[in-house]
Amino acid sequence: MIEQLMEEAVSPENWHTAWKAVVSNGGAPGIDGMRCSELVEHLQRHGEAIRAKLLAGRYTPSPVKRTKIPKPGGGERDLGIPTVMDRFVQQLLLQVLTPIYEPRFSARSYGFRPGRSTHDAVRQAQACVKEGKSYVIDLDIEKFFDRVNHNLLMHRLRETVSDVRVRTLIGRYLKAGVMVNGVVQDNEEGTPQGGPLSPLLANIYLDPLDWELEGRGLAYVRYADDCNIYVSSAAAAQRVLSSLIGWIEKKLRLKVNQTKSGTGPTTGRRLLGFSINAQGVIEIAQKSLTHLQEKVRAFWRPQRHRGNQEMRDEWNQYVRGWCSHFALAQEVRWVKRVDGWIRRHIRKYYWQRWHCTQGRLQAFQRLGISRHHWVSARSSRGAWCMAGSPALQAAISVASLRRYGYLMPSVLLAR
Repeated sequence: MIEQLMEEAVSPENWHTAWKAVVSNGGAPGIDGMRCSELVEHLQRHGEAIRAKLLAGRYTPSPVKRTKIPKPGGGERDLGIPTVMDRFVQQLLLQVLTPIYEPRFSARSYGFRPGRSTHDAVRQAQACVKEGKSYVIDLDIEKFFDRVNHNLLMHRLRETVSDVRVRTLIGRYLKAGVMVNGVVQDNEEGTPQGGPLSPLLANIYLDPLDWELEGRGLAYVRYADDCNIYVSSAAAAQRVLSSLIGWIEKKLRLKVNQTKSGTGPTTGRRLLGFSINAQGVIEIAQKSLTHLQEKVRAFWRPQRHRGNQEMRDEWNQYVRGWCSHFALAQEVRWVKRVDGWIRRHIRKYYWQRWHCTQGRLQAFQRLGISRHHWVSARSSRGAWCMAGSPALQAAISVASLRRYGYLMPSVLLAR
């Protein structure tokens, strides 16, 4: 049991590390409008009073600001944005709690843990498949962050953290509520995503699931609330899934999303955007390709009023991030085909931005296109059709896109 944890949390060294982390992470203001750039000055003025409140157990968090972010599979996810001051206090707690819990967590848990990454999780899954476990249980917990049971979580904390001030403060964060249209809504369950402490609390809450799986001798990989369990047969996969549904509902008071959960050969299931075929080769999942295509369609719309350089820089930032995540894939042949499809969308974008015959003719001349292509400037064919025409391919060639610095997935993944 850990005593005097709050004193460690507000120590000068921990204090300094926390404000540096909050400022470097940035992020939107909470309900009070304070920005990360204002934190240093705020702490210089009020730091001693805040430290005194924390030591006395009298610090009260503010409600979080509700916002929605798009989910990769469609729809939206609720995100709670704490005030910058609350993010700082959460960071203080995170930094003293992490060394306590890290040694206790399972080696098969990878999400939001220092020194561990999505790539590590996928490599572990690959090792399971190469051991001959060719069937997977893809476990999806329904609205996990919204359904965390506060009593169970606080019980887990009491097993390790004896400092009542720390536990009380965490309990206040759980119940701080959400500001929606100027009205505070109470939180009876759940831990809002958006604060530094939330991922650690999620791992503490799901730690019993890890030890249950290990106690059963199952090979598995968990990344936050994404959990894949690897077995040797379809019958075993179905049996394990059925038993886990009941265990999770009883022991964790959570529901398994039976629509999204399922079993099958590893090739047909996903983990963090990847799939692993029967030979143990890591591939980019088909659904991840679909998400990329959806992004390309939305990004290269003529209604986006940006300059050419801004469009290029925004695109390059996105594609670098996408390729950084999927650099682990060992099979990427299909990406070369996608490159051509992306280039066609870029050509379509500029054809529509050139807008009229005169504008298109001027663009052709500016780009040094042969005169026999100029007639295409008067074409009445649709933009997608024109994007595949010899005239547009000459005007915006592969070489010219490369010369102007437009990045393509296959080039980055080949490095």
